[in-house]
Amino acid sequence: MERRTLIAAGLGLLAAPAVQAQESWPQGRPLRVICPWPPGAANDTLARLTAQRLNEKLGANAVAENRTGGAGLIGTNAVLQAAPDGYTLLASAFNTAVMPLVLKNAQFDPQKDLEVCARTAQAPLVMVMSGTRQEKTLAEVIAAIKARPRDWSIAISSLGAASHLATIEFLRRTGITADLVTYRGTQPALTDLMSGTVHLLIDNSFALLPATGDGKVRALGIATKQRSALAPSVPTMAEAGLPGYEFQSWYGVWAPKGTPAAICQRINALMQETMRDPAITQRLSSQVLEPVTESIAESRAFIAAEISRASELLRSVNYQPE
Repeated sequence: MERRTLIAAGLGLLAAPAVQAQESWPQGRPLRVICPWPPGAANDTLARLTAQRLNEKLGANAVAENRTGGAGLIGTNAVLQAAPDGYTLLASAFNTAVMPLVLKNAQFDPQKDLEVCARTAQAPLVMVMSGTRQEKTLAEVIAAIKARPRDWSIAISSLGAASHLATIEFLRRTGITADLVTYRGTQPALTDLMSGTVHLLIDNSFALLPATGDGKVRALGIATKQRSALAPSVPTMAEAGLPGYEFQSWYGVWAPKGTPAAICQRINALMQETMRDPAITQRLSSQVLEPVTESIAESRAFIAAEISRASELLRSVNYQPE
């Protein structure tokens, strides 16, 4: 009996530092919120918002850090390899969930090798066309590509992004073929679209709708059930001729596998509070981002469904990871 008591006491002493570390988190050490994408896009905006709220609400010394390259894999790997102590977080998007389905070098399971902390926001995708083209509607674009496919190219902002899957589905649904040009982010893809180097781009409305005001980019359709109040003149893809074509990008926060559940729950509570803040809701809505508030369990279920949908789509076109 005395021996068991001593063993239990010893285990309690070993566990004490871990418990104290959780209770003191996130004070005393720098905290990195790694964004695996370039500055300027929704991922970057939400990474900086996450770091800002960690500082404001929890007294953290948090900074957002862009670790780009490898279609998001470099920054993701940095988090996968980090200590599971709550001081390294990943602020990324849909890409994280499907990365192993599209990249040969992505040797991880997003559902097993990362801890979901929170989904933070979502944004519908929109299809835009270079203003150098003369077509006016989606139907005209499809007909033109079928007639002269070599005259058309479609930009993909990043392998594994929601826009990548949406482009595959667009090609599958319409039966058209066109050259696909992959970029390292939305901004370089949009720059080439404006110049006419590429001709079509499907990507998140956060980045694309503001670019449609000067005629260099023309919106053809938004991938939602109903028109957006922030872009009421843009038809839904169903109205444009593709019923049931609905895609969105979404964003979230992950931690390395093994990060204490208590820390993940604190991050989840913080982000839910953040996304209910009227000032932040208004700020995100003005950028065509819809705040998301849900539990870790709800986020896990959502992400599992997204992975299943993406897997089925890629399988239907016999997609091979690059």
